[in-house]
Amino acid sequence: MKRRTFLGTLPAAAAWQPPVKPIEEPHFPSRIHQFIWRNWELANTDRMAAVLGAAERDVLAAGSAMGLPAKRSLSADQLRRIYITVIRQNWHLLPESQLTALLGWTRETYVFTLKEDDFLDHKLGPKPDCEPVAWRAFTAAERAGAARVRRIVRQTMGRSIEERGEDLCQFLKMETAAAPRTVEKREARWSPRLIYSYYALYGDPLMEPEADPFPDSYLAGLASVGINGVWMQAVLHTLAPSKTFPEFGEGSETRLRNLKTLAARAARHGLRIYLYLNEPRAMPEAFFGKYPHLRGARFQDTWSMCTSVPAVREWIADSLEHVMRAVPELGGFLSITMSENHTNCFSHGGAWGTRAPVAADCPRCSKRTGWDTIGELIQTYRDGVRRVSRTADIISWDWGWGDALAERLIPLLPRDSVFQSISEWEAPVNRGGVASQVGEYSISVVGPGPRARRNWAIARKAGLRTMAKVQFNNTWEMSAVPYIPVPHLVAEHASNLAEAGVSGIMASWTCGGYPSPNLKVASAYYYGGRPNKEDVLREAAGSPEVLEAWRLFSEAFQQFPYGVAIYTVPVQHGPANLLRNEPTGRKPSMILCPQDGLKEWSGHYPPEVAQAQFTKLADGWLSGLNVYRKARVAPLDLAIAETCYNHFRSVANQMAFYLARERGDKAAMKKLAAAEMELAKSQYTLARRHSLIGFEATNHYYYTPLDHVEKILNCRWLIDS
Repeated sequence: MKRRTFLGTLPAAAAWQPPVKPIEEPHFPSRIHQFIWRNWELANTDRMAAVLGAAERDVLAAGSAMGLPAKRSLSADQLRRIYITVIRQNWHLLPESQLTALLGWTRETYVFTLKEDDFLDHKLGPKPDCEPVAWRAFTAAERAGAARVRRIVRQTMGRSIEERGEDLCQFLKMETAAAPRTVEKREARWSPRLIYSYYALYGDPLMEPEADPFPDSYLAGLASVGINGVWMQAVLHTLAPSKTFPEFGEGSETRLRNLKTLAARAARHGLRIYLYLNEPRAMPEAFFGKYPHLRGARFQDTWSMCTSVPAVREWIADSLEHVMRAVPELGGFLSITMSENHTNCFSHGGAWGTRAPVAADCPRCSKRTGWDTIGELIQTYRDGVRRVSRTADIISWDWGWGDALAERLIPLLPRDSVFQSISEWEAPVNRGGVASQVGEYSISVVGPGPRARRNWAIARKAGLRTMAKVQFNNTWEMSAVPYIPVPHLVAEHASNLAEAGVSGIMASWTCGGYPSPNLKVASAYYYGGRPNKEDVLREAAGSPEVLEAWRLFSEAFQQFPYGVAIYTVPVQHGPANLLRNEPTGRKPSMILCPQDGLKEWSGHYPPEVAQAQFTKLADGWLSGLNVYRKARVAPLDLAIAETCYNHFRSVANQMAFYLARERGDKAAMKKLAAAEMELAKSQYTLARRHSLIGFEATNHYYYTPLDHVEKILNCRWLIDS
């Protein structure tokens, strides 16, 4: 399912929704115990105690009574980087007032974050109507329940529960700052070669320089695998002041000063920074009380700043000129014009598939075509940048362009700009007898697909350079690891792109920015010549055992049932996703809360077929893992491969569990719960020892190590019930 299609099935964030009850967790003695457990490694003791109205010694004593490990103290930087995890862990537990108190936020910050932080409100689903959790003395039954939890923890985990391992986000400090490297002078086949930072916060990183999105060691690592650009999101009205719109530009001097510093540091490693434009951002009704003549098409509770009005285009061009003058080191700009965010008047006008978009409720754009209007907008981007720079890249991405729009819009793009298409989109796939095609991103299905080839051909005929948007490290097929070790598939895709004649690549969306063996393999295709694929893989592997394991992983991954609902299936959470004896009645939400929605997870597949495909994937992956375990690989690389196996096997188990629940087969359910306990124990160790495991830049931690111990409690409860 395409991301925008999925979001289109959900109610508007501002729409009234009936209150829902929180999901109860009977494996905890009380909601107080649940709060202490789930926040033990996400919040400091003083904040937890304040939220509960307890003394700190009471919180520590309750944690100890459940067998929790020694309490850790979290730094300000850690807390800044895990707030999404904190919100998710408490979504079904705390009311809004206590959740904001736990975060140390104002309500305004909370509301803004839910709306603007990469669709976080959709990722969480409707907010349950939670009663406050207040400290009180425990009953005898609750004290006995805590003692039971402690026994299970100690008997199951043994000494491993006290293993220190790595703290959350410790990967940020694992390397010391690297010295600037000498930039290689090689003739490149593909340039630019962009990626998103594995370390970046998605919100407003230019106002938080202490949360460095581009550590020197990271930039050096990217350069070592051939990347020469990093992209980050920008909101134009926060980057430039405006005489026309005096309310714009607050904090712009600070943001541009920080951006210039980042650009200079990146340049020392041979990398340039690119800004992602999704403009002009729609505005609320209050804005148009002052500027009624600019009001365009409506979407939910916002309206476009109509780009058919010259004043809006002048503001865009002036703002881009201002940014380029302030930071001339920028590599360029990347734009999406039909995203989930409401921007131009056609951005929600139905451009998907074969239809042309419309802007029915805009008095100006309703009389125009989408291609003329968006072409004019992209020309405006170009004109603003070209006032300052003749060399900065202006990249137009066709994400969201349907066929009718693409075939007419691409020829209108500026001749000195670059056209980008998602390589694997529309690539056909048939697994388990179910025919489908790639809706957005995939590694298991190798591109390029017909859509990209068709649109690149139109662009070349118009005299444009072409770029491929790819995912060489990971996708939503599995994003809980920094990379999926399937270099054979990456090499095949890169080789195909070399034959397709693209001139640049964007190697990741927000997930997939880690310097990895996959990127090292891909880098062989960045420069002149035609490398031999087998030679490239053999050199990167370094040993026959690693090469054979990679081959088996790549073969197994092609069993991934592409066509399942990748935004809801619990592949990101793996063994940490709890099992439910009875239906919760909650639909899965986007990425963060899979719940127990077997039919929703299965997408185009009958649930039995989806389960069988994940079983095939896990079985094949295990064959590669057995080889990989005998090879001399770094502990982190082995942990990544082990994590992939645990997640794939767990999804197969969870699907089988809910199929058994439908049959009323309690014995099978208990057997599968026991299998999940073993996977959870294994994944606890991996997550405890490697802070990279389970982390993704825009979702933070899908799980903490203790979530796997909670899964053990959950499964033990099911088995004993």
